Amino acid sequence: MTTPKMQAQTRRQGLATTVATLLMALSLGQGQRAVAQRPEAESSNSAASTTAVASRPGAGICPADLERAIAATIHSSNFATAQWGISIESVDQTTPLYRHNPDALLIPASNIKLLTTAAALQVVGDRTPQQQASFEGALTGINRDSNNRMADDLLRRIGGQHIVRHTLSALGINPTSFEIVDGSGLSRNNRARPSTFVTLLKSMYTHSESSLFRRSLPVAGVSGTLRNRFRNTTAQGNVQAKTGTLRGVRALSGYLENDSYGTLAFSIVVNQPGQSGPVLLRAIDQIVLYTHQVESCG
Repeated sequence: MTTPKMQAQTRRQGLATTVATLLMALSLGQGQRAVAQRPEAESSNSAASTTAVASRPGAGICPADLERAIAATIHSSNFATAQWGISIESVDQTTPLYRHNPDALLIPASNIKLLTTAAALQVVGDRTPQQQASFEGALTGINRDSNNRMADDLLRRIGGQHIVRHTLSALGINPTSFEIVDGSGLSRNNRARPSTFVTLLKSMYTHSESSLFRRSLPVAGVSGTLRNRFRNTTAQGNVQAKTGTLRGVRALSGYLENDSYGTLAFSIVVNQPGQSGPVLLRAIDQIVLYTHQVESCG
């Protein structure tokens, strides 16, 4: 007769085999360059990604002004048909700094990779130093460089979508708050709430794997798919975030260092079929810059 204890032992043995196979496969794939999303590449050198939104150094704004500034951006005539979802919170506070449709299920493009890699960090444990280096390289390829093939392969090797739902629920993620079809975010059938990404980011901020998770993210104006954004602004070097790009879709979710509020977890997702990528990017970048400038005005 098979007991629950015997079943658990069998699952652990199977997981150990999966982990070893996963790490070997990932180490073989690290030499591959990032596979660009279609039809628009996230790390494009177009004017949209090289043109920084103007930011006045030292010009702070109050929270009420932040709300008005973001509202003016997302409700402009350019976005009459857009669906915006925005959630911004301090990592150590429960009161949000700003929210707009935070629970809207939107197409998040490559922000899905945050769910994939966070789940993998829960599954792939007990790594040797060599395996650790291999695994970190894989996470960097997926998040920083947005390698789609590696992300989809990682999802398959950790056990698929149901494993992501199960493991992320332990991080406080409601399994009904996202729909994951692939590991990369290329499918337009993926859906997620901005609030889901913020909950994930806040949980990973205090997680034992926090350092590894954050190192895998692009840095504004410095590395990966953010290397050409926020240059020569106050946000350069102060934002670590995952980009997301599909036609008519732009997203940015990650961490922002703010002088008054400390580390902020944020997620900005916009879906607007027919709108140009540069227009969507400029709006997102402006929202990030406003958020970086916000200060306590008590």
